[in-house]
Amino acid sequence: MVRSTPTFTAERLAALQKSYYEAGQSHVFKFLGDLDDDEAAALFEQLDGIQAERCNEFFDRTVRNPAAVEGGDKIAPLESGSFASTLDGSASAEDISAWNDEGMRLIRANKVAVILLAGGQGTRLGSSEPKGCYDIGLPSGKCLFEIQAERIRRLQQIASVGGASATIPWLVMTSGPTSVATKKKFADSNYFGLSADDVFFFNQGVLPCFDLDGKFMLEKPGKLAVAPDGNGGIYEALRMSGALDWLKDRGVEHIHSYCVDNCLVRVADPTFIGYAALRGAECGALVVPKKAWNEPVGVICLRNERYSVVEYSEITEETAKQKRADTEQLAYNAGNICNHYYSLDFLRTRVPDIEARLEHHIARKKITYIDDSGAVCVPTKPNGIKLERFVFDVFPYVERMAILEVDRRDQFSPLKNAPGSGVDCPETSREDLIAQCIRFAEAAGASVEKIDGREPSFEISALVSYAGEGLESLNGKTLAADQLINSLDDVVFV
Repeated sequence: MVRSTPTFTAERLAALQKSYYEAGQSHVFKFLGDLDDDEAAALFEQLDGIQAERCNEFFDRTVRNPAAVEGGDKIAPLESGSFASTLDGSASAEDISAWNDEGMRLIRANKVAVILLAGGQGTRLGSSEPKGCYDIGLPSGKCLFEIQAERIRRLQQIASVGGASATIPWLVMTSGPTSVATKKKFADSNYFGLSADDVFFFNQGVLPCFDLDGKFMLEKPGKLAVAPDGNGGIYEALRMSGALDWLKDRGVEHIHSYCVDNCLVRVADPTFIGYAALRGAECGALVVPKKAWNEPVGVICLRNERYSVVEYSEITEETAKQKRADTEQLAYNAGNICNHYYSLDFLRTRVPDIEARLEHHIARKKITYIDDSGAVCVPTKPNGIKLERFVFDVFPYVERMAILEVDRRDQFSPLKNAPGSGVDCPETSREDLIAQCIRFAEAAGASVEKIDGREPSFEISALVSYAGEGLESLNGKTLAADQLINSLDDVVFV
């Protein structure tokens, strides 16, 4: 076997070992003498990228000495009038049009970018690929990445009028398990019709897995057990990757962020961006009404008089069932869908200071590890701790927040569960997107052929219509139920 030269010097190794010794984590070098050069170099590279003492501080602050709020957390629903809604009449058609116009103006001026959270794998869907590569069964066979890319392309086309050439940069946050496969999918698909120069990949960070005493765990003799640091790691990842500087150099000022598993997401949503920008917001969130009091979704509310997301498991049944005094709506009804707005200035100037105050969340897990003898141990009960932050952990520190309630049917259909599960699965995602395409046609004055006993297989490409616009030529016509509309010149009528 050819042995490569280690990429580290004795002096660098000694310095690294000293830093881990001082942090009380020197056991991670226990098997160093048993490794070949390549394995030793890989371990050095991994450990050199982790600040051991900083990780200790995270564990101490989160597990050993968690911050306590005097009197406990005080939870309260959002006050009426503290957010706008496109559903209950609090926002007029004129308001919504003004927000959309402002968003389109900013897109036209190349002031808007999009961040995609795409670190998850499709494991629960029965796929080893990144979740963005998943095909939910549309007539087109397009994966989630392609659906979302085409929405960007359509918005750029709409905004590029009057001599303007609109570009919406797309930043894609991957993770260790998804990075290579995601980049390959984009490259093999010619970036789904976008320019490679307008796509920026960056990796979500990782933290060591801890045993219950706070010691780093080894996955094997030459590898530390690590786990992603949660979607809240986006803020440090953006900064460390140079993404924020890249956006500033391009003149971007407003950012839309969302999760890959939502097939209905309006990427770079001009209405949402315009709404937040006109309010001078630092940060914003789209919310949808809950389906029922016990829907397992976090809600945006007030925690100790600051904006926060409270998970469904954190509130009692009595609290979850509370109604507003003036309506029959649930008081805790602002379902969080991980669809956010940021000003670039907020991410660049305020978030670094906020991050130092953010707490981590504890996930107790069964983590496979090696013991002191080097034997692999597979636990039968939780034996370790993973620490993570959530993207909404910054909310309590936001000074100007913009919350907008929208119709779930138009903007939210999550893909979480295995095929056939009946809830938030590939079949429901497909049904929701097809139903939306039918609503687009009907809003334009068309009708779609009815098929007894099954749903239509009807799809309008996002390259034809982003949100129902541009379909006026279909007015008064009946459309064949089973078709993919890639061009208005190719529509099949009945």
